[in-house]
Amino acid sequence: MGDYKKTALVLGAGGFIGSHMVKRLRSEGYWVRGVDVKAPEFSESEANEFVFGDLRDVNIVRRAIRFTGYLGNFYKQIADKFAEPFDEIYQFAADMGGAGFVFTGENDAEIMHNSCTINLNVLDEQRKLNEDKNINETRIFYSGSACMYPEHNQLDPDNPDCREESAYPAAPDSEYGWEKLFSERLYFAYHRNHGIPVRVARYHNIFGPEGTWEGGREKAPAAICRKVAYLPEEGGEIEVWGDGEQTRSFLYIDECIEATRRLMDSEFIGPVNIGSEEMVTINQLVETAAKVAKKEVTKNHIEGPLGVRGRNSNNDLIREKLGWDYSQSLEKGIQKTYEWICYQIVAKDYNVVKPLTEFENKQIYVESVVREVKKRHEFDGKDKDGVAWHPV
Repeated sequence: MGDYKKTALVLGAGGFIGSHMVKRLRSEGYWVRGVDVKAPEFSESEANEFVFGDLRDVNIVRRAIRFTGYLGNFYKQIADKFAEPFDEIYQFAADMGGAGFVFTGENDAEIMHNSCTINLNVLDEQRKLNEDKNINETRIFYSGSACMYPEHNQLDPDNPDCREESAYPAAPDSEYGWEKLFSERLYFAYHRNHGIPVRVARYHNIFGPEGTWEGGREKAPAAICRKVAYLPEEGGEIEVWGDGEQTRSFLYIDECIEATRRLMDSEFIGPVNIGSEEMVTINQLVETAAKVAKKEVTKNHIEGPLGVRGRNSNNDLIREKLGWDYSQSLEKGIQKTYEWICYQIVAKDYNVVKPLTEFENKQIYVESVVREVKKRHEFDGKDKDGVAWHPV
């Protein structure tokens, strides 16, 4: 194994959670191969080897799951007899987005086809490799979702039931939720029938820096932080879908990664919730972002896709099995996310200096942006649309 602790394959390594997992594994001494159709948008991948590949293509998956040495060698012709299974696989790759993408119904077929195809490819190719090598030790983590919980348990915004055992009788409110439920069952089926060691989590609204923040696939915390950031310094009005009384809980990315690593290192296979129990209304989420930004914000409630009326993580099982619980308040996570989105807005709107991703020290980058904007635009604390971008 050389100087490396273990080998890991991160699928969906160009995405939000996957790119953060790559960083965590590298910090722990893993050799990591990342695979995705795109590179991380906001930072350079820290994977030892990053492969651009479409996991819907079974040939890409077949090659990706084979560890062929610390030089990577994915793009070289290496005899199969020299290939070995990875110690761990983290499967984050999926077709997904926020409510505006998932709950309109317009993307259902694409979501189900793409995500199911990826999971079938990963599991069956791993099964074949295990049989070929006569070994079955690769642990596979699957990132499920709380969207698989039945709608009838989430009608009361004040008392949603998201205990793990409440999943049946099944009745998710979206095809995205049905796909997550099917894929979860798929992993457990391969565990029962083929002995593949799996770990399955049900994520509850993970957010934080380096997540999508514009374009239609962003989650609620990023969308609201963006809307508030674009308001003038004194504040203003933002649009909120529905009456804003629907409830959710949101878990900061670092805590998600920690809980996932604990699950992977444990003997508990799941499924288990990974989320926060700090339930808030969407109106309260807006108020939290406004507080962080120090702006007076009013809400214009409009029609839009909403999802279930109430959802909140229940962490009884993960506390019992893994001794883990969330520790960071929503406000603290929103503070970090809001600051990061403000920086993205400045970089995008002024197109000055290099992208944030090319700086190892992000604070140095932010300070350089301030200096450059002041010099070029006689900066007065507001952007070209009158938006105060550095109130935090």
